[in-house]
Amino acid sequence: MQLMLKIARHLIPGLALLGALPGLACKGDLAGTAKSAPAAEPRRVRTAPVAKRQLERVVTALGTLAAFEQATLRVKVPGRLQSIAVDLGTAVRAGQVVALIEPDDYRLRVQQAEAALAQARARLGLPAEGSDDKVDPEQTATVRQAKAVLEQARLDRDRNHALLEQGIISRSQFDLTDAAYKVALSRYQDALEEINNRIGLLAQRRSELAIARQQLADTEVIAPFSGVVQERIGNVGEFLSPGSPVTTILKLNPLRLRLEVPERAAYQVRANQKVRVQVEGGNRAYAGQIKRLSPALIEQSRILVIEAEISNDGSLKPGSFARAEIVTSATEEAVTVPTRAVVTFAGIDKVLTIREGKAVERPVTLGRKTDEWAEIVKGVSVGDQVILDPVTLQTGQPVVIEE
Repeated sequence: MQLMLKIARHLIPGLALLGALPGLACKGDLAGTAKSAPAAEPRRVRTAPVAKRQLERVVTALGTLAAFEQATLRVKVPGRLQSIAVDLGTAVRAGQVVALIEPDDYRLRVQQAEAALAQARARLGLPAEGSDDKVDPEQTATVRQAKAVLEQARLDRDRNHALLEQGIISRSQFDLTDAAYKVALSRYQDALEEINNRIGLLAQRRSELAIARQQLADTEVIAPFSGVVQERIGNVGEFLSPGSPVTTILKLNPLRLRLEVPERAAYQVRANQKVRVQVEGGNRAYAGQIKRLSPALIEQSRILVIEAEISNDGSLKPGSFARAEIVTSATEEAVTVPTRAVVTFAGIDKVLTIREGKAVERPVTLGRKTDEWAEIVKGVSVGDQVILDPVTLQTGQPVVIEE
């Protein structure tokens, strides 16, 4: 009996505690229900209006920069390379001697041709030195002598003809003087032909001298334009045949920009339109102008090939890949918003506007874009207010415009 009383004393407080728990739970639920969640604070934002802006209409095209001129300089005469004055990256000017073939042999040829010319002039009775090669064949000694003999033979024949008619001399004697006259006439004609031959030989000697002088001049390899050496090919002491390359030079200002314009934009492109160019690895824009257009599209790709000239201060290099904007119209109205108002997520561009005090997402289609503004092709209208820097805002979130 005492044992049962002890067990009862231990169990009764526990049962009492269990009975009190439901009541405690109910009181807690009521307190939680009665307490309401705190209202979200409106986010303070800044806005900017959707506005029209005067913009340029451009056509974007890809292309490659190339040197305006490129020339591989080659020797014109055979010989041993005596010197080469340039190397990779050397700047050259138009008319500069970049390489030299040993000239001694060609100087001797010039002297030989000068001597032959002096001899040909002397045979015509001209001074050895001089540039006037005009000759009157009748005034040369050879022709004057033949003409004198012919005149004497003619007089003898006329005289004997008169004597023959008078019966003073025989027919055979007249025939001798007549034959002498014919011989003198032939010699006179031969003299004229000889002088004409000498005149022709003089012209030949004059040409030979000009060729010899030209070959001497051709021992110098001359830069045809100002530029920079892209490659040095020849080596000093090497014997070169005609046409052997020595060096390659490039003209770097301006540069040629060869662009490929798709057919849909080809008819907007005209000569003399302005071009802005950017190359890989740089943010600077370079100015240029359209200079040449292909007369036809490439049939396989429907591409129009055009060429622009780009001013180069030395920072552009031929062979660079380039992205160009061709300005087809300088005055065009476009709907724009600040670039800060545009958010891109998962490839979708959007802006946020305000409706009834809450942020609302508006998907947009972008056109041209700069660091300051973005063109809106579709999505919002002029006069709408867009939220600036809306990175963490969501549709439906309360906002208040900051003054």
